[in-house]
Amino acid sequence: MHATPSPPGRALGRLGPALGAAAAVLVLWYLLARSGVVAPSLLPTPAATLTALADSARSGILADDLGASLTRAGQGFALGAVIGSALGFATGYLPKLSAAVTPVVSFLRPIPAIALVPLATAWFGIGETAKRLLIAYAVLLAVWLYVHDGVSRVPVSHLRAARTLGAPLHRRFVEVLLPAAAPAVLAALRYGASVALLALVAAELGGADSGLAYRLQVDGQFLRVDRMFAGLLVLGLLGVAVDLVLAAVGRRFVHWSTS
Repeated sequence: MHATPSPPGRALGRLGPALGAAAAVLVLWYLLARSGVVAPSLLPTPAATLTALADSARSGILADDLGASLTRAGQGFALGAVIGSALGFATGYLPKLSAAVTPVVSFLRPIPAIALVPLATAWFGIGETAKRLLIAYAVLLAVWLYVHDGVSRVPVSHLRAARTLGAPLHRRFVEVLLPAAAPAVLAALRYGASVALLALVAAELGGADSGLAYRLQVDGQFLRVDRMFAGLLVLGLLGVAVDLVLAAVGRRFVHWSTS
């Protein structure tokens, strides 16, 4: 009989492959930085990157930039996710509306947020409104696709059965459509969060005086590659943290999902 692993053992088992991959990347990074193939000024070691990150944290710059970026990304994500989810449910449930909206969204989806930076700046200036709307635009299109697909895949027989049993529209939505599409909504939000960070970079490069991407641009102008690597590290870790939070929320409230 095999002993059941303890909770810490199970957690370590799940994290083991990820920790191993991270360790391998760090070793390769260190070896490449020390090999001389790339100039040390262009490829800092992991230790030099962590030193730059620590300096940024001690000076308060990291906290200011992180707060500014999180505010922009969070507000843009919330706006885009709400509109994208609502539109996805509507087009997934109503075929005629889908026939009218889908071509428009399909036209907009290949246009990246960064291509709209000049237009958004011309319309809304270099303030926060333009940045948040750019992020919301990118998130809306990403979330709509997943939610629309998930809702459209809900078996029509389930909805017909609920209607035959006398369930009104709001009950069919809450008790049939929403639970069936919930895994797709969870996937949409996780993907939308990553898209929000991508759009954040485009938005901040279009004109800002604070933020993680803005700091990357400034450090690039002064060839502070160690600080640039530190900024990229923060962006990557931020994306991982947000995804883990959304996945945990999904396991808590959408426990029938396999995500």
